[in-house]
Amino acid sequence: MTLFQPKASHFVDGAYIEDTAGTAFDCVYPATGEVIAKFHSATPSIIDAALNSAQRAQKQWAALMPVERGRVLRRAADFIRDRNRELSELETMDTGKALQETLVADATSGADALEYFGGIVSGMTGETVPLGEDFAYTIREPLGVCVGIGAWNYPTQIACWKAAPALACGNAMVFKPSETTPLCALKIAEIFIEAGAPAGLFNVVQGLGDVGAALSTDPRVDKVSLTGSVPTGRKVYAAAAEGLRHVTMELGGKSPLLVFEDADIEDAISGAMLGNFYSTGQVCSNGTRVFVHNSIKEQFLSRLKTRTEAIRVGDPLNEDTHLGPLVSKAQLEKVTRYIEIAKSEGATLVTGGDAPRVNGHEAGFFIAPTVFADVTDDMTIAREEIFGPVMAVLGFDTEVEALTRANATEFGLSAGVFTKDISRAHRVAKAFEAGTCWINTYNLAPVEVPFGGSKQSGVGRENSKAALDYYSQIKSVYVGMGRVDSPY
Repeated sequence: MTLFQPKASHFVDGAYIEDTAGTAFDCVYPATGEVIAKFHSATPSIIDAALNSAQRAQKQWAALMPVERGRVLRRAADFIRDRNRELSELETMDTGKALQETLVADATSGADALEYFGGIVSGMTGETVPLGEDFAYTIREPLGVCVGIGAWNYPTQIACWKAAPALACGNAMVFKPSETTPLCALKIAEIFIEAGAPAGLFNVVQGLGDVGAALSTDPRVDKVSLTGSVPTGRKVYAAAAEGLRHVTMELGGKSPLLVFEDADIEDAISGAMLGNFYSTGQVCSNGTRVFVHNSIKEQFLSRLKTRTEAIRVGDPLNEDTHLGPLVSKAQLEKVTRYIEIAKSEGATLVTGGDAPRVNGHEAGFFIAPTVFADVTDDMTIAREEIFGPVMAVLGFDTEVEALTRANATEFGLSAGVFTKDISRAHRVAKAFEAGTCWINTYNLAPVEVPFGGSKQSGVGRENSKAALDYYSQIKSVYVGMGRVDSPY
């Protein structure tokens, strides 16, 4: 396997930079288990350089007119689209996700975010408040230096989802990718410079959890945005709170998908498969608890088994492959452990559950798409986030019962419903205790629509105009037009 070694581990102040004193770690290609790049974790000197250059660049960037900032973001979007093939192949090498998927879902969605926020930022205006003879007005101002901490499942998309609204509002960003997928964000940093962003505006520093902690507690940082697990979110949120920093937390889920008796069976199965197997099941919003009305459950399971067993697992760089490997050996071991727990607790294995042999990729981290039936609410696979292609199918009889069980979780990221009854569809969506819901589809997340969770699944929103509220602050200015009346 070719070594994909970047010029250095970090991209700071417009150039690659290295400090070999940092802890060494490897980037492993999930399809073969081979090391394809080597990195060093950011040292305090690297972090200082990143934050100092971000502070300097932010002042320069914020002084530009919003339309000028928007032009840079839109140029970056164009460059990403022009290089979609190259960036998609890199994403596949970084994550193991099938190229069939990355070509349409990763770099392209990042470009969509940059284009969207580059276009709407000029409309981010304040308001005038009449107060009789006096009046007041408001101004939208940037926060300053933002830290983005990325997850390993969508490294290109997450870098852009965080950078686009942050930069549009006039902030700078220091981005720390997951140490599992360190490659893609470096290319985005290169593209920002090429598009005309000032050096230091978007810096990438690599590292483990200690680097994220150092960034989250640094007094130069005004905002922390994390995509990750709930345990990591609690730590980062607490660290950011010490300095009263702004936060956005996009965390995990154990989302429900309800399939009623009148649903289109094929559409519902498509939604369930997309909500469990896309990205080899490594999507935070996945609908991993599939509640199917008992009157159609056997029909649903029979057809689901047939369609699941037709999924092509294999070499992720082959465009005929549907499902690539899991991201790491550790993730494979975790998912395999959950499958064994499900069997031991009495769930019925419908299909999958094993590691398929992929010729030429015997050391890869592959797992077959897996479906369990006869799952009960108290089973481990119905309560804990697995982050792999493991679907739990549960039966139900009434709408009230299904909703009560669907909402009986500490998570509240996503939820979905399939039904032809439009009144019921909206009624169920309203009753879901989740931040992002779908009716008769699943896991679509266009940049125009807010994305985020409730309960333990997160704080704040990404995407859409709503994201601007989380990367800017309002200044109020009161204008007195008459004499000052004072009793003193």
